[in-house]
Amino acid sequence: MKSVFTKEAKIGLVTIVSLALLYFGINYLKGINLFQPVNHYFVTFNNVKDVTISSPVFVDGFKVGLVRDIIYDYNTTGKITVEINLEENMKINKGSYIVITKSFLGGAELQIHLNTYVDDYLKPGSTIEGRMGEDMMQAVQENILPQIEQMLPKVDSILAGLQTLVNHPALSQSFDHIERTTGNLEVSTRKLNSLLDKDVPVIVGNLKTMTDNFSQVSANLKELDLATTVNSINATLNNLKLTTEKLNSSDNTMGLLLNDKALYENLNGATENASKLLLDLRQNPKRYVHFSVF
Repeated sequence: MKSVFTKEAKIGLVTIVSLALLYFGINYLKGINLFQPVNHYFVTFNNVKDVTISSPVFVDGFKVGLVRDIIYDYNTTGKITVEINLEENMKINKGSYIVITKSFLGGAELQIHLNTYVDDYLKPGSTIEGRMGEDMMQAVQENILPQIEQMLPKVDSILAGLQTLVNHPALSQSFDHIERTTGNLEVSTRKLNSLLDKDVPVIVGNLKTMTDNFSQVSANLKELDLATTVNSINATLNNLKLTTEKLNSSDNTMGLLLNDKALYENLNGATENASKLLLDLRQNPKRYVHFSVF
């Protein structure tokens, strides 16, 4: 059977299919889905550094599209138009703008800042205002580097002070003292370990013996008849009370001796007379003693 297509037709068909597959494949690798319905908008910038075709477009951190094309207007200097494709359900409010931000990997991203205060939306194909975001490296150069330059003299002074401190003899002496202190602590630790190994068990044994003795004393006290002892003490106190009452009474000999005032005065007078008699005897012994001589 004769073939319907000639050799040249087959080659041409294969070439067309290959080009189509190559086109779709490149766009797929770029993240562009040609079969998905999209809204396209144009954004004007003065500078699109690091922005490339297929750069991502975000809104509130969520990816909603890609950069489809970048067009430079040769008739107007400093005007660059970027075409972006967004998802079909993504709508942009009037008054919104798009900012180019640099990523940490060196590329650029487009961030959509929606004007949520209005309910009117731009139609696909409209032009959106573009703005340049703050360059991270430029911000570092403008804000951080001057502060670092101001800190360098202080850091130099601090390093010089540290060097002086390190080279000071007192620091070496301090290290020597610390070393000696550490050695003393090591000796003390060894002595403490020796004490714990030898003396502490003996002390613990003595404490155990004392505890046993206290337990035995407690048991002995528990076995005592405390009621009888208390009764004996009460009886003794009663007898002492009776004795005291009798001494304070005048119906007995001891009571009379202690409580009779007349007896006290008579005894006091007798003592005084005896004292006078002894005095007179010492001064005039001849009145009481007579000697006879042969």
